[in-house]
Amino acid sequence: MSSELAAAAAGEDLIIDARGLGKCYHVYDRPSHRLLQGLFGDSRRYYREFWALRGVDLQVRRGETLGIIGRNGSGKSTLLQLIAGTLAPTEGSIRVGGRIAALLELGSGFNPDFTGRENVYLNASILGLTAEEIQARMEAILAFADIGEFIDQPIRNYSSGMVMRLAFSVMAHVDADVLIIDEALAVGDAFFTQKCMRFLREFKERGTLLFVSHDDASVSGLCDRALWLDGGAPRAYGPSRDVVQMYLESVIAARQGEAGVRTAGGAGEAAERERHDMRRDWINRTNLRNDIEVLPFDPGTAGFGEMRARIGDVALRDETGRELAWCVGGESVRLEVEVVAEASVTRPIVGFYLKDRLGQLLFGDNTYLTTLGDGVDAAAGERLQATFEFEMPRLKAGDYFITIGVADGGRDDHAVQHWVHEAIALKSNCQSWSIGILGLPMSRIALEKIP
Repeated sequence: MSSELAAAAAGEDLIIDARGLGKCYHVYDRPSHRLLQGLFGDSRRYYREFWALRGVDLQVRRGETLGIIGRNGSGKSTLLQLIAGTLAPTEGSIRVGGRIAALLELGSGFNPDFTGRENVYLNASILGLTAEEIQARMEAILAFADIGEFIDQPIRNYSSGMVMRLAFSVMAHVDADVLIIDEALAVGDAFFTQKCMRFLREFKERGTLLFVSHDDASVSGLCDRALWLDGGAPRAYGPSRDVVQMYLESVIAARQGEAGVRTAGGAGEAAERERHDMRRDWINRTNLRNDIEVLPFDPGTAGFGEMRARIGDVALRDETGRELAWCVGGESVRLEVEVVAEASVTRPIVGFYLKDRLGQLLFGDNTYLTTLGDGVDAAAGERLQATFEFEMPRLKAGDYFITIGVADGGRDDHAVQHWVHEAIALKSNCQSWSIGILGLPMSRIALEKIP
């Protein structure tokens, strides 16, 4: 299959090439009809045809990331199984080049009676590694999965999250050319999902990724292009942002009826900025208040960098300087980062990102522009403090993380000194009334009659 693709697509660098792809199933109303079909063959039909997928033309190039979206039953999983080779097409052709690693149904490829370690050998060998290669990578696989002593327990004793950890870890260490992920990350805990998303973003630099998710923001943020399937047929194929927007419009139109959805444009003047959301006092007296738990910074949290400067402490505080164990979306907060210079650092830059559980960057900032004309160098043993004051956005219910980084040098030639992916964890509790990934405090909202 690899040689066929190489010959047919030389110069185009296609790694997946599907032409007129379709999959049909025979549906029997009664068990006896299946027997009669076997007896009479093609002379008489006792079944109904159900096309799970039909008319798919798909070309994915090496290094491209493709998102596949659609409602349940739209044919997403069928397409992935055809690409992975676990299903044979009824019509059309599919050619794939390189080694494929697929995370489709949770636990597929695992024997429930084998231990986790035995299943690593089984699953990795299915994916093409030799026994020697598996043994050489075993330590890295187990470290990534991080399931401890359970590795020598039968898989049947694992939770779904542990199975996903082990399956993803194996897949991440088989040097695949194509990775196929089908909603598997939905069962993982927030910290492991962050680890998986970091791996996928790194994998994008060297391999081809097919990603199925009901999280539209993940598809837009991770994928270059997207395919929208509807009823087994392709509806749209193109840049992920455009396809996701069309899909969302379709979902809303179906829910509200076509008459309930309109497209309109307009212009307005920017309102004068106020310090607080005009609705703050009322919101904070109701169950719509966005309470956010703030888990404290652990100085022992793993990080990386040259370590000539390290992050000594991180805290989220209120306007009076008190450290917050809880904060409220829409209120003013102060993020303070203490940096300790272990050696001299020139033009240090301190910055942060707020990320959701999938690793998407929601917002962030750094001290680069603030100190551009008057840098603050630090000698060995000196301490610095970076302060960021802002109004905390209203966060939908879920887990979030603040990433902190310290670098020195310029914007384009800086060197990372210390980077901590999850310096502070946030747990948002709210009624999810805000629109979008996060809700910004509004300085003015009005609905008035025009004279």
